[in-house]
Amino acid sequence: MSYITAQGARSRRHRYFRELQAFFFPAIAAILTACVIYIATISRSGRSDWHNTYLVLLAIGCVPLVASAVLAGLRRHESAMVTSILITSGLFSVAVSVLSALRIPVSYQGLLYCFPAIILVMAYANSRFQRTIGSKVALTDFVDADALAAEFGDISVVRDPAAEIPDIEILLIDPHEHHTEKWSSLLANCYLRGIEIVPWASFREVRSGRLDVPSFEISHLAYSPSQLFYARVKRTLDILTVLVSLPVTLPIAALVAAYIGLRNGMPVIFVQVRRGYGGRRFRMYKFRTMYKGTEGGSTSVRDKRIIPGCRMIRKLRFDEIPQLYNILRGDMSLIGPRPVAEYVARSSAQVQPKYELRSLVPPGITGWAQVHSGYAGTVDEEIEKLSYDLYYIKHLSFDLDVLILFKTARTVLFGSGAR
Repeated sequence: MSYITAQGARSRRHRYFRELQAFFFPAIAAILTACVIYIATISRSGRSDWHNTYLVLLAIGCVPLVASAVLAGLRRHESAMVTSILITSGLFSVAVSVLSALRIPVSYQGLLYCFPAIILVMAYANSRFQRTIGSKVALTDFVDADALAAEFGDISVVRDPAAEIPDIEILLIDPHEHHTEKWSSLLANCYLRGIEIVPWASFREVRSGRLDVPSFEISHLAYSPSQLFYARVKRTLDILTVLVSLPVTLPIAALVAAYIGLRNGMPVIFVQVRRGYGGRRFRMYKFRTMYKGTEGGSTSVRDKRIIPGCRMIRKLRFDEIPQLYNILRGDMSLIGPRPVAEYVARSSAQVQPKYELRSLVPPGITGWAQVHSGYAGTVDEEIEKLSYDLYYIKHLSFDLDVLILFKTARTVLFGSGAR
């Protein structure tokens, strides 16, 4: 330590309480949601012991607050969703155990309904927290520093290893340039002050949610054990999700099929050959939302080929329900790069050969590119989507898939995000 302090390092400055603020509104939302659910549940049963209800709500309310305090101290770790679920579940169990030990009458049905609401809110909050890049960023000087600083929004550049470090949260470095004796004192100083040291390439990826396609190489893929494990169990999760959703999706599918049949006759299913996992071709199924004989090609905002009433079906993604059969067959996954028609794959690969790398993972009904850039109508837009697809392939994880589901639901329900 004397050697480090002799280099000019100063003591660490904690930013815990500032980072804790990121959980304030999610924690309040989780508490209010749980309170509403619990009160609604006990009200239906005719209970009026409000003094016990207040104690139960107090115990439940402590769960998001304590979970926020714990999660705020776990900055920059993998599996944000899983970590949040485990911590919140443990705290919820403790709260229920305390209520039981004190012999306070509780509605276990109400607690059962509150549990997933709190879990979902806190998991989403922690995922956003882990992906948030602090606004106070500086870049260590090297050849491309000025160009990158302009790209990142005119962030400051530290030119001298002995210079005073500005008030920042993250210092961006180039591993090849700065892991040297020349810059060691600056890096040690950052460590003692609690400043995160992040490679600029990683910062760019996380900030944009996409990769630079020309510089990407397949050798950049180095899956961790958790990623490899998730890749193996993802197929099982897909099948379970489809089976669990059938009581909801089958009635909707029947209504959609009946509507299309009445408006424009049979068949109600549209079949198209798409490019799938490993470049293999497969038959993808969708509900036919265009007049017979006009299917295929990209659609416009006011496309006259769409059957009246089917715009809402497309907006709610009900036309994708037949692809659940593709998932059961093993052609697709719930989440992954969107499968494209053969002619789109060929024309895009001619412009950018790395387009073929999309087939490294099974295609999905929704994906990272879909929630960011929506549908592509040109080859250039397909190449742009490729940058997001490659990001998904590189960062494949349970957390990322859950985040995609959240973003997809937000787009479908509220019309925000990609079209």
